[in-house]
Amino acid sequence: MNQTWTLHPSEALLKVAERTAKRSSSTGRRRLVLIAGLAMLGVAIIAFVGAPLLVGVSPIKLDVLHPLAPPLTGGHLLGTDQFGRDILSRILYGGRIDLAIAFGATSVTLVFGTIVGLVAGYFGGWVDNLLMRIVDLFFAFPFLVLIIAIIAMLGPSIFNMFVAIWITSWVSYARIMRAQTVVAKKQQYVLAARALGYSRLRVMFRHILPNTASAVIIFSMVDAIGNIILAASLGFLGLGAQPPSPEWGTMISDGQNYILSSWWIATLPGLAIVFVGVAFSLIGDGLADILRPGDR
Repeated sequence: MNQTWTLHPSEALLKVAERTAKRSSSTGRRRLVLIAGLAMLGVAIIAFVGAPLLVGVSPIKLDVLHPLAPPLTGGHLLGTDQFGRDILSRILYGGRIDLAIAFGATSVTLVFGTIVGLVAGYFGGWVDNLLMRIVDLFFAFPFLVLIIAIIAMLGPSIFNMFVAIWITSWVSYARIMRAQTVVAKKQQYVLAARALGYSRLRVMFRHILPNTASAVIIFSMVDAIGNIILAASLGFLGLGAQPPSPEWGTMISDGQNYILSSWWIATLPGLAIVFVGVAFSLIGDGLADILRPGDR
């Protein structure tokens, strides 16, 4: 004999209250992660922008009396390198270059790749085939090898590093946005917009894009970390910022020969990369939880 179990109204209210409390607690943790990442990134930006006020030493000034000085020695908080240049000053001024790459390179590839993926996914047909074959062509080459080849042709410099990233990094955004658009254009709100006679541009940018942009925004946080590491890697190889420019990868390259005797030259710029990378990672995790469709 089948029995039907029903909850007393007070028990049902208790269950609803428990689920609401769990959801609120989870949302609070997600916001804390996002706030922590924003706070760390904010501290880094303030330190890099306010470098002239925080340190009164030029990042390229030589202190011939204190080469390879350890931290807290000779008036240098984080020590000096083999030429007597202040490590703290070089880290703060070098952060400007790496953050410029994180924001500048990532924002351009985000916008361009999103537009390409949106157009390909919405129009389909030969437009989709043409654009996606171009994307596949870029994916056919190893990413780092392609970056190095472009910089080798253009010449090593910070601007050419920007150009190489712009040329190669938009394809990931195009693929993500194309997949999101293909799914979104079958939804009821897009079909209703078409039935109302809205133009293609309005449907794409007023209806599809706002509902699908979360995926590429979240990915851009990961891509920003990758661009910082890429800039440091190219600087380490001598293909990025050129001496005496204070760039983290260049600083690590300068300190590799002194890693056992003067560890601070290479270690401290590496910790700066980790700090900024963790900040972007926390922001990405927070945005992924908040913007996740199941929670909206």
